[in-house]
Amino acid sequence: MSYFVTGGTGFIGRNLIELLLKRRGKVYVLVRKGSMDKLEALKGRCGKASNRIIPVNGDLTRARLGISPAKRKELEGKIDHVFHLAAIYDMKADAASQEAANIDGTLNTVRFAEAVKAKRFHHVSSIAAAGLFPGIFREDMFEEAQGLDNPYFRTKHESEGIVRRKCKLPYRIYRPGIVVGHSETGEIDKIDGPYYFFKLIQRMRKAMPAWMPAIGLEGGRINIVPVDFVVRALDHIAHLPRQDGKCFHLTDPKPKRIGAVLNIFADAAHAPQMSMRIDARLFSYIPATIKQVLYMLPPTRRIANHIMNDLGLPPDMLKFINYPTRFDCRETEIALKGTGISVPRLDDYAWRLWDYWERHLDPDLFIDRSLRGHVAGRVVVVTGGSSGIGLATATMMALAGARVAMVARSEDKLAEAVQEIKAQGGTACSFPADLTNMESCDEVIDRITAEMGEIDILINNAGRSIRRAISASYDRFHDFDRCMQLNYFASLRLIMRVLPSMEKKHKGHIINISSIGVLSNAPRFSAYVSSKAALDAFSRCASSEFSDTGINFTTINMPLVRTPMIAPTKIYDNVPTISPDEAAAMVKQAVIYKPQRIATRLGIFAQVLHTVAPKISEIVMNSAFRMFPDSAAAKGMKGRQEQASQEQVAFASLMRGIHW
Repeated sequence: MSYFVTGGTGFIGRNLIELLLKRRGKVYVLVRKGSMDKLEALKGRCGKASNRIIPVNGDLTRARLGISPAKRKELEGKIDHVFHLAAIYDMKADAASQEAANIDGTLNTVRFAEAVKAKRFHHVSSIAAAGLFPGIFREDMFEEAQGLDNPYFRTKHESEGIVRRKCKLPYRIYRPGIVVGHSETGEIDKIDGPYYFFKLIQRMRKAMPAWMPAIGLEGGRINIVPVDFVVRALDHIAHLPRQDGKCFHLTDPKPKRIGAVLNIFADAAHAPQMSMRIDARLFSYIPATIKQVLYMLPPTRRIANHIMNDLGLPPDMLKFINYPTRFDCRETEIALKGTGISVPRLDDYAWRLWDYWERHLDPDLFIDRSLRGHVAGRVVVVTGGSSGIGLATATMMALAGARVAMVARSEDKLAEAVQEIKAQGGTACSFPADLTNMESCDEVIDRITAEMGEIDILINNAGRSIRRAISASYDRFHDFDRCMQLNYFASLRLIMRVLPSMEKKHKGHIINISSIGVLSNAPRFSAYVSSKAALDAFSRCASSEFSDTGINFTTINMPLVRTPMIAPTKIYDNVPTISPDEAAAMVKQAVIYKPQRIATRLGIFAQVLHTVAPKISEIVMNSAFRMFPDSAAAKGMKGRQEQASQEQVAFASLMRGIHW
């Protein structure tokens, strides 16, 4: 027994070939010259039987598969079964490529099979050939298909029609459901079908505890089958006698609704269950003209496209939530009776699919997470670079290949920091400047640009913090003025100076080091927090204006960091803080992922609490205000500094990272 297989190096194909080899025959595999590495990988899977895998160079889109007359003559009369699996199984693919592969490729394969006088032709179609037929689609139905506007549905339908109308050989047609990974190993090679929703489930898991009920969608029934069932059924039916001219639905006789399917995978991922499911049919009551008008609005279209792209969903995916078709598979069940070949319960193997996806196919695995990949050779400006967060960040950037411009007031400390970085092999330059002087802000940006080139990333880290109760500040308005001058106006001046060049090249990133105090409304830090809040508000406004220009703004609401800035407050010696290196790691996340904000969970919780229950938030903060006194320095006193009590240490540990 000998076989010829198109698409043999694809997912279904390689699993089928492993079964065909067990029948002790030769397997000829159509392969392009550029795909020989895939064939070698296939041979590696098959062990000793791989010597019966014979490559045949060709091209699906060429007449008779582009196989030479000499090779066709050599194969004439030697092929018992031609399995045509090669096709584009991707709803994201463009119409032209789908037509070339699915329609032209099928006709070319049929003509090749006839030319070599193959005994039987097996066409692996898809349930997509039914289009969006409303109701039960039987195995003997074809012309009744409806809703074939989508290129994938249309090309799968037309390719099946070519076999039915033009193939002169005995043929059999197979329509698998949505093929997922192997039920025993979870293995799959691409994201399709239910996998498109895995990223959404993963994000729900990160955002909420598993016990929290979530809102989801309910739609039509989604017919899922694992690849091992498909190939076992295909292999068995292909070798049965008296089955020519028939079509077989390799589908689940008891498909689940999409809401139930998503909950099965949510359970496998230890994510929240979508307890409340909104019936997607409700959206069909919105007149098509209204939906069309809404989608024509640029903001609506951009938001929808961003969400779909962010989650990796095809543009047309939501159209198929209310999938209307059920598939009768009685002929297939009769053919498989007594073999033990049946569709396993999704509940039993969903965890394997999830595990394999998260380990091998999660798109986040392929993001360049190396800082070097994002900053190598680029000009990065770090203010407040002579110590603390600034020095740790500048060192990290320089060692990742960035050309770092370090800005600080102390020329000596800055020169020392630059030498320290150079000694480690990094590239850094010193630019002393007093950022409280607006002209100095302009001058330092101009000097950096002249000496190092246009700025790619600006990290506004330089800042001033004052810990003093408002009641002790009645005659110290200059505290507010100083904080505002450095924390807000200086950063704003630097941003305004670099924006024109960033806008011109449609690329740039501005990172502002803010404070968790902006989210928690920390008492005793009214001067510091208000200045940082002003910068946060500016960044939100600016990101809205520059969203479509390639310029990104990121605010980092940093928790309490052990730096020279907090040294005067001795009570902090006994409360939890993060190190400058840990703070620099947050900056690294900002550079790689470019989010609008980075904050700790406690910071976000504090903001949410203040939003939904402001009085409770006020009471918590007031309790802390009374528990933690002003420092001796804030009171204008000299001498022995205060020591933290056990009660204060316990409270600070509970509110880790918040300034008290």
